[in-house]
Amino acid sequence: MPPKLRGKWALGITPRNFTWIIKDKIAVCERPGGYGDSHRRVRRQEEIIWIRESGFGCLFSINAAPHNLHAYEELNLTYRHRPLIGLDNLDDWLTSFYRELRDLLAKDVKIIVHAEEVSDRLMGVMGGYIRWSGLIKDGQECVQITEKIAKHQLDPWAREVILSANNLPQ
Repeated sequence: MPPKLRGKWALGITPRNFTWIIKDKIAVCERPGGYGDSHRRVRRQEEIIWIRESGFGCLFSINAAPHNLHAYEELNLTYRHRPLIGLDNLDDWLTSFYRELRDLLAKDVKIIVHAEEVSDRLMGVMGGYIRWSGLIKDGQECVQITEKIAKHQLDPWAREVILSANNLPQ
């Protein structure tokens, strides 16, 4: 049973590097509570509460390790762990992940996706979703928009994910 919170803490705190990918539908953030030496249990709890209280119906963790999964359960936050590991089956992973996102969004479920940090890898995956879903058909335009959302130029891996996303099965 999650603890009862009162006052300003009842709504939690916004996760670090929270960024909308599709406004009011899908967002990204750093792993709740931080990562590595900067991870803090109390911050994790407050950020998970914010995610839940902000109406996110599903959190996706693409971390290789199952960090935080117990905390999501304890705080009644629906989650899915979809570790992005290895690159041998990237197309299969992306296709499956994009289908899950599409199906949840079709049911008006608000989604948040996190990795350890909001990296080029995470932004490339999300930019790829934008292109795969047909929201932006032109590859270069999708790269530019994703870079605008990320506020920096993406690395070659992320750009390639975006540029090739339209070749994945629907």
